[in-house]
Amino acid sequence: MKLISICYYIYYCFKIYEHEKKTLKALTKAASKISLTTDCWKSSHQKIKYMVITGHFIDHNWRLQKHVLSFVHIPPPRTGLDIADGIYKCLKHWEIEDKIFTISIDNAAYNDRALRRLKEIFSRVRKLTCGRRLFHVRCCAHVLNLLVKDGLAMIDSVIREVREGIKYINNSEARLQTFSNIAHQLQIQDRKLLLDVPTRWNSTYDMLSVALKFKDVFPRFVEYEPHFHHLPNDEEWVHVESVCTNVISGSDYPTSNLYLIEVFIVKETLDKGALSKNDFIKTMVTKMKEKFDKYWGECHLVMAIASVLDPRFKMKLVEFSFPTIYSNAEKNIEEVKKALYEMYEEYLEVHDASVREAATPANGCGGKEVSKTSLGSGWEAFGEFIKNTDLERPEKSELDMYLEEGVYRDPRQKGMDSFKALEWWNVHKLKYRVLSKMAMDVLAIPISTIASEATFSAGGRVIDPYRSSLAPDTVEKLICGGDWIRHRYGIKKKLKKEEMPIEVLLPTGTSNT
Repeated sequence: MKLISICYYIYYCFKIYEHEKKTLKALTKAASKISLTTDCWKSSHQKIKYMVITGHFIDHNWRLQKHVLSFVHIPPPRTGLDIADGIYKCLKHWEIEDKIFTISIDNAAYNDRALRRLKEIFSRVRKLTCGRRLFHVRCCAHVLNLLVKDGLAMIDSVIREVREGIKYINNSEARLQTFSNIAHQLQIQDRKLLLDVPTRWNSTYDMLSVALKFKDVFPRFVEYEPHFHHLPNDEEWVHVESVCTNVISGSDYPTSNLYLIEVFIVKETLDKGALSKNDFIKTMVTKMKEKFDKYWGECHLVMAIASVLDPRFKMKLVEFSFPTIYSNAEKNIEEVKKALYEMYEEYLEVHDASVREAATPANGCGGKEVSKTSLGSGWEAFGEFIKNTDLERPEKSELDMYLEEGVYRDPRQKGMDSFKALEWWNVHKLKYRVLSKMAMDVLAIPISTIASEATFSAGGRVIDPYRSSLAPDTVEKLICGGDWIRHRYGIKKKLKKEEMPIEVLLPTGTSNT
């Protein structure tokens, strides 16, 4: 009976998978362009490697859609060619190979080879946007992680001491009470410590920032706990404070139109650190700047074009930030302008072709003039007149008009995230019929592979020790089906416990210490 129930459950899951897949296929078919993120993950229980491919696009209601398209086993040796073949096989399966706009991927050598192969394949059958310069998007979050890790490596021993010290305090109610009492005596208002996730640098930053508030508590805690040996010295606390305030700051992963300002802030912080009188900071910043120049030394076109298509920025943010980010700012600004107009012309050609096709009489009259009386009504005659006038290009392009207008400002909006660029373009799509389509595709480009990495959390839950014998095809159906159902009902994926920082709450009451 139990076996029958399990079989029915699996059958039901597969039926849901097929139903949701059909719905998603209709969405991808209607999409203008689709951008991809992809990454690889090794299952600790199956000892095999999977590749996840996530599709990103804007639907006809101007809503950003993000769906897992594939979660497949990639057998050894997993070369760049293997990854390229796996991606292309997925695209053929979904029948979207002619819609791919960009692919965002980590900065690994085999990924570079995979993208070169895919560029060659796609270039044989169609023209890639901007002469293939936008196709390969390097993961900005990965670059930022590399920079920060270089910085944190300089205080690695202190981080370990703080982490182990918080663990020690959290292991006993009595220790927590003692620590809390000392904090109360020193009139420290904060009532919690944080224990980080070592693989997530922003949680490490948060842990250190909170620990700094209690730096005077730790040495007094030793007086009550002689076995407590995790105590940074004064110089080490100074280094932690310098890193947290002068070099690294907590940050979420913003969307493509907001990433340029984040990169500007990083570069400005590094430049200030390089002028510091503190030798420790100067040494650390030098290493980080080398990494910055390695990955962001050349103009990042996707990041720049996405910011231009945010009406709050247009070309102003590029002109403001590029002199700080790049040594050859004027050249890079011109490169962005050139790419913008080149891209706009490509979209304009597609638009004109669709208008000409719509203006062609359906009865096969070809180029012959159709009399107004044969159209049946004045409305139909007017409709034909509009179709023909639409073939005439205006003197000033939509891109010129958009850039010449002032940047958008709304005093009612607070913070960068309160403004929704997609909503603005939806409202103005009739004014900018061509440029809005370009914005629709560009603003869907993921600037990092975070979306794909998040799927691995679900992978870990599906392939647990009790399900390690699941076939890769079954794993894919469970992962993809789960992702599609969550999107349908607006359910947000929860992080696993080990992926979340632990809040160590300090007791509010006091007792004799």
